[in-house]
Amino acid sequence: MREQLDNGKTVSFVPKGNSMRPMLGDSTDLVILKKPDGKLRISDVALYYRRETEQYSIHRLVGYQRDGSYIMLGDNNYSKEYNIKSDDVIAVVTAFYHKGKMYEVTHPLYRLYCETLFYIRPVRRLYILLKSKIHKALT
Repeated sequence: MREQLDNGKTVSFVPKGNSMRPMLGDSTDLVILKKPDGKLRISDVALYYRRETEQYSIHRLVGYQRDGSYIMLGDNNYSKEYNIKSDDVIAVVTAFYHKGKMYEVTHPLYRLYCETLFYIRPVRRLYILLKSKIHKALT
């Protein structure tokens, strides 16, 4: 995969996990990636490697630290990941297939999704916590 990215090609795969819901479903949607052109921009979704946990993640850039490292967060998470260096980033999502339909990250509706996600993030955390507590109470 890295070789193809280094040669300017795109790669695609089906990610696993629920951290990027509702954008990406667990093992059901496809992401298309390319090597980043430079520094990531807020709301970019990147594939990166965490050396501490030895795991790959696909999460959204939500901020920068003073040293220039990235703050990443899954759309379905509320715990941010800090100290993601540019060297940790392998690729950036350029498009994805969700429920069989392709979405490019430059499309106006996707950009609206990103903006909406940014503004509802504080409420979304509360929603996720309440949903979890209700689910536990009912089971």
